[in-house]
Amino acid sequence: MAIKFHNPKTVTLAGKYSLGAEVPPDARVLYVSGQVGLDSRGKLAPTFEKQALQAWKNIGQVLKAAGMGYKDIVKLTSFITDARYIAANRAARDQFITGEPYPASTLLVVQGLADPAMLVEIECVAAK
Repeated sequence: MAIKFHNPKTVTLAGKYSLGAEVPPDARVLYVSGQVGLDSRGKLAPTFEKQALQAWKNIGQVLKAAGMGYKDIVKLTSFITDARYIAANRAARDQFITGEPYPASTLLVVQGLADPAMLVEIECVAAK
């Protein structure tokens, strides 16, 4: 059984995401911890855009280590520290999540992250 994405016409869909993702019992499931804009040397990118891109690259490396890719993401949660970053967050995401079916997704604007200089954190669940 393949992963099924559910978007009933009776619920408004306001973007590039699915309302539900159903993972079959025989699938491998990977939970990716929140990733931030730190590179492999531990250096934090200076802008929101660069932090978001680095977070996505980090997610890609974790997925790759598990033999998965961005298309295997079924649930995505993004945390940003300012609502003014919503468009930039979507732009970064669209570079990695490039087509349907889109994962189920949640975006939260939070007061802060583990380090005050961190502007975005992204976690996901992937299945294959």
